[in-house]
Amino acid sequence: MQELNNDKLAQYNEYFSIEHEFTTNIEYLNTDSHCNFDTFIEQIPTPFVLATQVSTIDSVALQPLQTIGGVANQLVQYLNLQSQKIDLLMNYIIAQEDNAEHRFQGLSFSGSGISFCAKEAMPVSTKVSIKLFINIDNCNIYCHGEVIDISETEQGFQHKVLFHHIRDDDRELLVRCTLHAQQKQLKALSQKRKNES
Repeated sequence: MQELNNDKLAQYNEYFSIEHEFTTNIEYLNTDSHCNFDTFIEQIPTPFVLATQVSTIDSVALQPLQTIGGVANQLVQYLNLQSQKIDLLMNYIIAQEDNAEHRFQGLSFSGSGISFCAKEAMPVSTKVSIKLFINIDNCNIYCHGEVIDISETEQGFQHKVLFHHIRDDDRELLVRCTLHAQQKQLKALSQKRKNES
């Protein structure tokens, strides 16, 4: 059992993890019914499917234009504004998916899992559905996972959850978000050091 848990912790640590506060909804999954990947795909709420598609389209569509100078800069600026309008609408729609009854404080995330804090401990090996609302690059993701580790802190119980079912596009989005969050943290740290010296 300990060896199995170590394997899951190793999987959890496969991707770079970033400490960043975010909102997450965690619900128990019915363990009586077997959930394969196709069933998981059918369960993804439509707003989360749309959110990922919008993020993917944005990153793919604007990239080639950014290498062209001149008039293309104005076009990129216009398209960025259009993208921001769509993001505002998507954020409003996604916000309706945030259920206060199942809301927890997220502490860190990576391409392989998340950690979150709860007042009560969930048993290790508990299967859960996860809604992530990360305020970086409009990262709103639905996935399934398993509680693999619990530790008690002053704030409550910190849970580590390993993703079981997550779409490839969503995992890529999470990886991009960890890099963006790290860049922001490094810039803030650099600015703080400049101010102190």
